[in-house]
Amino acid sequence: MTQSPPRITKAVIPAAGLGTRFLPATKATPKEMLPVVDKPAIQYVVEEAVAAGLSDVLMITGRNKRPLEDHFDRNYELEEALSRKGDEARLAKVRESSDLAAMHYVRQGDPRGLGHAVLCAAPHVGEQPFAVLLGDDLIDARDPLLSRMVEIQEREGGSVIALMEVDPSQIHLYGCAAVEPTGHGDVVRITGLVEKPDPADAPSNLAIIGRYVLDPAVFAILRQTEPGRGGEIQLTDALQQLAADEKVGGPVHGVVFKGRRYDTGDRGDYLRAIVRLACEREDLGPDFKAWLRSYVTEEMQAP
Repeated sequence: MTQSPPRITKAVIPAAGLGTRFLPATKATPKEMLPVVDKPAIQYVVEEAVAAGLSDVLMITGRNKRPLEDHFDRNYELEEALSRKGDEARLAKVRESSDLAAMHYVRQGDPRGLGHAVLCAAPHVGEQPFAVLLGDDLIDARDPLLSRMVEIQEREGGSVIALMEVDPSQIHLYGCAAVEPTGHGDVVRITGLVEKPDPADAPSNLAIIGRYVLDPAVFAILRQTEPGRGGEIQLTDALQQLAADEKVGGPVHGVVFKGRRYDTGDRGDYLRAIVRLACEREDLGPDFKAWLRSYVTEEMQAP
């Protein structure tokens, strides 16, 4: 009898970056804790993992990241104060983050790239497939990308990465995939990967975005991977080896995502993400959109 593949339950969220693009706001506050409307960015990412059925979340952290742990822990003093006031709505919001998932933390120590951060998760993950979610990419909850990736991995085995079409002139900002079609419109087979290529050398305009579902074979490759571009251990380099030799850890597929993605790692995109999400909120949207229309009209009419 064929044994079904192990159910994916573990998510890894690298969160050791310094957030230098948001200084001075991130001097004492982790960039992952910057608010997107009224929730820190990192909570959206954990909620996405939970919605895809992942109940065990490991964060790879570094110095000055203690607020991440505090946010997903209980705050009994605040809860008691809200309870005494009878403020059940805010009390529920405070408890929401601490009840999401089983949270674990490990420090990266010397930050040596995304590949190194993923390798730090090896003792926790063990020999099971697992997901990696980068905190700078927020995927709209109405476009369940990670659930689709988990579905493909459980059906095909190996690893699955998220891809998105970008303007060819912007491909040098991303990892880039060479692909061939499969029988499913949104799924491609990865034949090669390159990290931040020159546009003239890029094999496609399909950029890797911050969602991965990985076979544990990636750990052995990462241990042998030499530092690449930027002097860092690149996850893309390890995935390239998996794609080149399926006997190592199975095939590598890509899911081409056409939904709503918000990049909170860039200041301009971070602001646009806040505006978009605020406009779509039932409690904030109507008034905020009315003000926004008025403001834009005034700006366009200004000399």
